[in-house]
Amino acid sequence: MKLLIVGLGSMGKRRARLIRGIDGAIRLAGVDSAPARRQEALDLGLVGAAYPDLPAALDAFAPDAALVCTAPLAHADLITRLLTAGLPVFTELNLVADGYDRNLALAAEKGVPLFLSSTMLYRRETRYIKQQVADFGKPVHYIYHIGQYLPDWHPWENYRNFFVGDARTGGVREILGIDLPWLLDAFGPVDPAAVTVRTDTISGLGLPYPDCATLLLPHKSGAMGVLAADVVSPKAVRNFECYGDGLHLFWEGNPKALYRFADGDKRFVDTYPSFEHDSRYSDNIVENAYVDELLNFFGVLQGRETPRWSFGQDRAAIAIMDKVQG
Repeated sequence: MKLLIVGLGSMGKRRARLIRGIDGAIRLAGVDSAPARRQEALDLGLVGAAYPDLPAALDAFAPDAALVCTAPLAHADLITRLLTAGLPVFTELNLVADGYDRNLALAAEKGVPLFLSSTMLYRRETRYIKQQVADFGKPVHYIYHIGQYLPDWHPWENYRNFFVGDARTGGVREILGIDLPWLLDAFGPVDPAAVTVRTDTISGLGLPYPDCATLLLPHKSGAMGVLAADVVSPKAVRNFECYGDGLHLFWEGNPKALYRFADGDKRFVDTYPSFEHDSRYSDNIVENAYVDELLNFFGVLQGRETPRWSFGQDRAAIAIMDKVQG
């Protein structure tokens, strides 16, 4: 199989590295307009060839499928061009619904998969929480704080120089785009009109959007959630607590910090016999979930599996994100 990775930034390189580990026989090529990124991917052995633009890559490499790993606002057009060429497409988070109707119709017309990344759905901790809530079968509430200091996201570049510097794809929106899907999956859908939102700016980061948002999420299942997201917390945190009359779960965002309260004590829940962590990132980023997501994509390509998240489902998350931005 030949895969084309469009965008050789941090996510494109991560996807290439993980695909190499999954199946060394897969041939990889990359596309990026930046010569330095193309050269770095070649020097690291992540791709066998790198091209400056999409037409050159499609003509010379003739891939079987493509992964779109560019900044979110470039996704819609790239997906259209790849689908038009008859290629199955894996795309990173879109954060906006640009081109959704067009690309869904085009994928159906071409008869090829359109796969949307939602990596938190592949975390074993979130799968455990979903199953526990389903088995409990009674109303629950949850409180979830996700905080990260924006300048630490890409310490090798200024935060104003990549997509989180744009109001349409800002850092708070990125956090919501990552975590809303698993919350909607685990606790059920939410009517965006019923969501209560408060936003604030408490930093000197000079962002074109509020740096803090707090949401009250009334799920149609009867669950109620408080979700707080910010890009000002000096230490990256995920603090999740879910409780009901007979259920109490705690999660601090990494596999070593998932607990269930039982028999008068917090008891560790081991969901990973082992896990891989890239030291360049916060300890709440686990590489295993990215691998499982790629394996799901390969299963979809082979007709054996269905994606865990779809463009149709993503509209609901984006509608909530749009309400946060007003």
